[in-house]
Amino acid sequence: MTKTKEHSPQLTKVVKLVTLALLSAIGLVLMSVVRFPLFPSASFLEYDMADVPVFLAALFFDIPSALLVLVVISVIQGLTVSAASGWIGIVMHIVATGAFVVALGLITRKERDFKHILPGHLAGIVLMAGLMCIMNLIFTPIFMGTPVEAVKDMLLPIILPFNLLKGGINSVFTILLYFPLSKILHKEKLLPQKV
Repeated sequence: MTKTKEHSPQLTKVVKLVTLALLSAIGLVLMSVVRFPLFPSASFLEYDMADVPVFLAALFFDIPSALLVLVVISVIQGLTVSAASGWIGIVMHIVATGAFVVALGLITRKERDFKHILPGHLAGIVLMAGLMCIMNLIFTPIFMGTPVEAVKDMLLPIILPFNLLKGGINSVFTILLYFPLSKILHKEKLLPQKV
């Protein structure tokens, strides 16, 4: 019988912190490298992959861990590549992706198989897209000086599809990465036993 590798609680915390820091760093790199508008008519709505490590953190660990990674990425993003949107961009990203994380984390908190992960992502996509419509109505007139009526006209043809697409693409990448990474990390005892 092969002896399995066990870590002390203190080492487990260190491993978790290192993993979360690594996910944050990967998110920052992805946010900088993969960045383009999905709709040329709304170039201010840029797709990026920064949410993929956030979603992975929710699946590897828990909701608070994912929210920590999200806040780190959002603040640095808001101070660098998205500095033009300032605090508004930071708040919108944290609220919308945070809602996604909560939905994903709650649905997958007991089981992290495909039957739970897929509904978790679908719920997250719908919640995030809905919140982004509401927040665009509130914040876009402030940020861009655009009349509320003009934002309303953009909701169905641009803002809603953009956020559904962004959430969907990032969900696909997350699901494709989660299972092989989870298997490797779980084998090495680098993730909680429930994963």
